[in-house]
Amino acid sequence: MQLLRAIGFFRGNILIFSATIGAGIFVSPKGVLKYSSLNVAVSLSIWAACAVLTLISALSHAELGTTFPRSGAQYYFLKRSLGSSVAFLSLWIKLFTHPLRLATETLLLSTYTIQPFYAGCPAPELPKKCLALAFLWSLGLLNTRGVQTVAWFQTISTVAKMTVLCFISLSGIVLLGIGKKENVARFENAFDAELPKVSQIAEAFLQGLFAYSGTSILNSIAGEIKNPGENIPKSLITVLPMVAVIYLLANVSYLAVLTPREIISADAVAVTWTDKIIPSMQWVISFGISTSIFSSMCCTVLSASRMIYTASQEGQLPLIFSMLNNHSCPTMAVSQIIILTSVVIITSDLINLIKYSGLAIWFLRGLHMIGLLKLRYQEPNLPRPYKVPLPFIFGCIAISLFLILTPLIQAPKIEHVYGLIFMFSGLLCYWIQVHLNQHSVCSVKITCYLQLLFNVSPPEDHDEGISTGKKDLKEIFVNKKL
Repeated sequence: MQLLRAIGFFRGNILIFSATIGAGIFVSPKGVLKYSSLNVAVSLSIWAACAVLTLISALSHAELGTTFPRSGAQYYFLKRSLGSSVAFLSLWIKLFTHPLRLATETLLLSTYTIQPFYAGCPAPELPKKCLALAFLWSLGLLNTRGVQTVAWFQTISTVAKMTVLCFISLSGIVLLGIGKKENVARFENAFDAELPKVSQIAEAFLQGLFAYSGTSILNSIAGEIKNPGENIPKSLITVLPMVAVIYLLANVSYLAVLTPREIISADAVAVTWTDKIIPSMQWVISFGISTSIFSSMCCTVLSASRMIYTASQEGQLPLIFSMLNNHSCPTMAVSQIIILTSVVIITSDLINLIKYSGLAIWFLRGLHMIGLLKLRYQEPNLPRPYKVPLPFIFGCIAISLFLILTPLIQAPKIEHVYGLIFMFSGLLCYWIQVHLNQHSVCSVKITCYLQLLFNVSPPEDHDEGISTGKKDLKEIFVNKKL
């Protein structure tokens, strides 16, 4: 039994759509506007810049998944290039950032679902959190059915989310085309508003980049992708420009209908937008948005479980997390993510969740690029089916340094210190993990009991199928010879 290579080019595109277009486009407009000092022109410029930065970062990280085409490629790559301690540090951070993102999306999903029952007033916290937990655990059950079932579900949900976002985007274009003063007024004087500080721009970028944070999904499941050396970069180049256009048009549509202050005061921007132009469509929009967020959450669980699966295979987590069920799914890894997210879900400040998880994500992306440079120097002859240009790598490092250091230098807060202490406390946990005897009799007995309870078994040893060709960006779309 082993993970199956069942994801081709089409399903890879669907997974990127599903992972990327989730909670971000419905939450981040609020944060981007807030940290842009309600400046419409700066806000839209940041959204456009986020699209470019995301494409550069995604194409740079694609080399990880194509060079080491196995599930949890980012973790394995860090262990290979920078050592076990850095790999464990990334595991430590992601064991918290993945539940943070899932908690954000789950709380937003429950808000969009339950809000129509409380027209004119905010929904109570208790029903929202209970519904969020119900969504979360049903999501875990879906993932235990295997990657093929998840891909089938994502195909259907992508149609629903694209319908909703296209409706929102086209409505904004129509309203601006009609030329009513109330719709175009916010764009006429867009450049006259107050300009944000440098630290605020960095915070606004973190909010906007959160909307693109699912672009590494194919790297996380590289061991389940057919021909990863070609399909991973090709899917990224195909999908991300389309997502960028949709995000820009959706933001223009929000601003055509709502004032910046209405946007930053709304918990559910799209529902508030619908309430103002077509109140009778609120249920339809809420359902479409809920489907969109649920499918993105499903990809997050898929990605996080593969990281835990690989860490278990490499001996940094208990063996039980790398065991597979009858559907070739690491059931215990999925359960671990669901349990951690259930704990985190009691926190409901979405903007802070985005900000602190964003800092950790870009810290890890910077580490990935440093590891990529080191591996190119130390192992220049390592087979690389796809090789990203060096300017992209240095650009990613510069972006990471800007997003991490600017808030710390320009506007330091005690929360930033807590975040740094938390991240580097992972090194202490690594030292403890190394010196603990993981093969005690008690540990073996617990593993056996859990194996019987969840009906899972260790994966078979198999060839990872690392390709030996070499491609650059110009060769990605060249058809292979028959």
